[in-house]
Amino acid sequence: MYLRSINLCRHYKRGTYIVKALDDVSAEAHRGEFLSIVGSSGSGKTTLLNLLAGLDTPTSGVVEFNGASLTGMSRRERSAYRAHKVGMVFQSFNLISHYTALQNVETALLFNDTSPKQRKMLAASMLEQLGLADRLTHRPADLSGGEQQRVALARAIVKKPEILFADEPTGNLDFENTSQIISLLKSLNSDGLTIVLVTHNLEMANTHSHRIIKMRWGKISEEDDMHSHEGTKQ
Repeated sequence: MYLRSINLCRHYKRGTYIVKALDDVSAEAHRGEFLSIVGSSGSGKTTLLNLLAGLDTPTSGVVEFNGASLTGMSRRERSAYRAHKVGMVFQSFNLISHYTALQNVETALLFNDTSPKQRKMLAASMLEQLGLADRLTHRPADLSGGEQQRVALARAIVKKPEILFADEPTGNLDFENTSQIISLLKSLNSDGLTIVLVTHNLEMANTHSHRIIKMRWGKISEEDDMHSHEGTKQ
């Protein structure tokens, strides 16, 4: 098993009420697959992604990566997991507004034992691969939404993560830019990168995923194996 959750719960206290954002969820992602987590707003899909990515800790239950428990890790160990093992892109691009595209991508390498010269070379190369060779010195305000998301994607993958978590990465994009981002994700997956995509768009998930987890009210309502895929074999 590659990445999995076991009886995962995430509860929040709201006044006198307990909100069960995630309730007894056991799920898994296999090496090399394109997994989509689908559901409407409030279904728990982003909460599950945040726990799998080490951005949050569960109320109860376990998250395991390659047999090691994330929930048993110290804060520093979880930070190392996020810094070296996973990449993340979000609906809001989360770019630093006063940094150039190149500088934004370089930030992902600050803790990876690379020299300033190496960081600049790696960041420039990644942006060029994503079709942004002529945008290296542009700041986010000078980029289109699709270009900003490609910068965010470059930042996520420049450190060569094992898993890419994408939370509604096309939510703010038009059809053309959505197609471009999904095409990039598929290409990365074809090269061996494990993709975990959160989306409300079931049609997109059906078209591009190897496997789909459907969520409703903090629970898994259904799982669909869309394609036969070597990377999903245990």
